[in-house]
Amino acid sequence: MPDKSKKSGRTAHILGTAVIAVLLAASFFITYKNRQNLTADSDGSVSFSDTADASSDGRTEPERLHEVSRATVSATGDVIGHTAILNAAYLSKNKYNFDFIYRYLGSYVSSSDYAVTNLETTLGGGKYSGYPAFNSPDSLVDSIMGAGFDMLLTANNHANDTGYKGMHRTAQVLKKKKIDFIGTVENPEDKRYLVREVNGIRLGMVCYTYEGRGRSNGIRYLNGMMEKKSAAIINTFNVNNLDEFYTELGERMEAMKSEGAEAVIVYIHWGEEYHLEQNKHQKNIAQKLCDMGVDVIVGGHPHVVQPMELLTSTADSSHRTVCIYSIGNSISNQRRDLMKLKTGHTEDGVFISFTFVKYSDGKVLLSDVNVLPTWVYLHRNSKTGRNVFEIIPLDQSVKDWSKAYSLNEKGLKDAKSSYKRTMQLVGDGLEASRQYCRQQAEDYLNSGK
Repeated sequence: MPDKSKKSGRTAHILGTAVIAVLLAASFFITYKNRQNLTADSDGSVSFSDTADASSDGRTEPERLHEVSRATVSATGDVIGHTAILNAAYLSKNKYNFDFIYRYLGSYVSSSDYAVTNLETTLGGGKYSGYPAFNSPDSLVDSIMGAGFDMLLTANNHANDTGYKGMHRTAQVLKKKKIDFIGTVENPEDKRYLVREVNGIRLGMVCYTYEGRGRSNGIRYLNGMMEKKSAAIINTFNVNNLDEFYTELGERMEAMKSEGAEAVIVYIHWGEEYHLEQNKHQKNIAQKLCDMGVDVIVGGHPHVVQPMELLTSTADSSHRTVCIYSIGNSISNQRRDLMKLKTGHTEDGVFISFTFVKYSDGKVLLSDVNVLPTWVYLHRNSKTGRNVFEIIPLDQSVKDWSKAYSLNEKGLKDAKSSYKRTMQLVGDGLEASRQYCRQQAEDYLNSGK
């Protein structure tokens, strides 16, 4: 027969345990109500902030200032549809695949919260072509998106290479593929900027390209004269009439802020091709944009990397702007043996990242900047006999580039040279920018303790 005394003992034990559990839960609930806000400290540890606790004199303690979100926005340079790259991507009639370009860079792109690159070609349909009138297959965008890019810059000096039809069709294709783009629009009345929320931080972004020469009777030029209906769907500025540019940009910045933009990034096509230093127009425009309150300036067009600089506003000395004058080529066939510039700089680019942080009081600051130099590796596939173009991320944490990227002896040597060239150009400005951003973030966080 069953032992009733053991059964009764077990029942009493279970009831006792349940009573204890209820008492503990009640105790925890009371403690939790007294300490409602669970926050993460800057060192990653979790603590309770005593917003509901009273101090010894009866006053409520203020909430400790802390980080609530961060967003990393990255950008890389010009995607140029040279004929050699079209040939490398060719599969069969009207079928192209450009995935090989991003074989090694894709993981870095995908790890960014929001990634941007410059589409230095058109999607005009019909017969594809390289320089001087770029027209690429729509599948180029598929490979760009497949690598993890979120936005394309479409205002550049090659945006009108296939005329209004090509510029307009490019916007239509990008809309259909559902990738963000700024610089050109489908219709003149469309919004000329973009405000995107990235990890809870609203970023305002706008893109402009320089005009190729002075205006005449209202006609604007890129690489040649634009039709008026082309000029109506692209953001351009003219160095001979910068006041108009600043007024227009100021209005768009106000519009972005009215939509909740908490930081502003300007992507700008400017400067002189193949010059390793910024010119006076770039410097003057960058300073004015800093004075206007722009947080980050990302430049392109020279097809080489140009220096970085930390600018101080002359209107508000507490405001700083991080500017990289040119992020170089992302992918192209501008090889040193084909160029007048024989230094290899046209094979170089950067994958630059900006980290924004939002704090518990709503403040958003640029807290860090990082640069990953890149290099375009051109080699021949021994099995197919065809050329392959690959963007190589020159990541110092990767110990063996030769093994990681399947570089031959010459390729490894050239990759190391590329890294050195790029860091010589951006190193000082990068270090100054990083030190300032990190110190600013640290000081602000400490100010709220």
